[in-house]
Amino acid sequence: MKLGKIMAAIAALGVGITLALPATQAFAQSRQPQTTASDVAPSVRNKPVPEKYKRRMVRFSTNEAPGTIIVDTNNKFLYYVEGRNRATRYGIGVGREGFGWSGEVAVGRRAEWPTWTPPAEMRAREARRGIKLPVVMPGGPENPLGARALYLYKGGRDTIFRIHGTNQPWSIGLNLSSGCIRMMNKDVEHLYARAPVGTKVVVIGPGSKPGDVAFKDRGVDIFRTIFGG
Repeated sequence: MKLGKIMAAIAALGVGITLALPATQAFAQSRQPQTTASDVAPSVRNKPVPEKYKRRMVRFSTNEAPGTIIVDTNNKFLYYVEGRNRATRYGIGVGREGFGWSGEVAVGRRAEWPTWTPPAEMRAREARRGIKLPVVMPGGPENPLGARALYLYKGGRDTIFRIHGTNQPWSIGLNLSSGCIRMMNKDVEHLYARAPVGTKVVVIGPGSKPGDVAFKDRGVDIFRTIFGG
């Protein structure tokens, strides 16, 4: 397999998640179609990020406190709650079929230009597809975790999920990852600067609203988007 195709496949994978799931669900996932970037048409890979996924200030109502991150995987948006009736909205890429999830987690650690260590299960799975993943991949422009990573923890334990950057901005708005939440590098850098360890993250998965979270996106706040604040 050519190096370019291998790198494209690696970049599409994100971080494996089956270690965090019940064995029956992990088995079901192993039978799902394993779409990677190399399976996506070149016309898609060359497209710019759609305008609706560009970073915006929005009028936003929620019962969550300022500083909370809300991830709407159905609509491919991540919100950082700024205060009463306002939030910053970012476009995201999310898990492909069989890799969606939901729940309440927290930022457990953070990294700039993070190292990627794909789980053994992921390496074995991709080896069956003819793709040899590295045991460890140093941070840098070719790394699938991009410029920044927020590691999501539950009960003090790593869930194997991340919010991270990507070297494939065309994937924003698509269901392509292994369950991680991917953002454009400039957006994940912006979020990283504002989301310390301990930040609450609520992920709304397919057909699910965990806990008592409520939110409504009321559209772009044109004044704040233009002038900030």
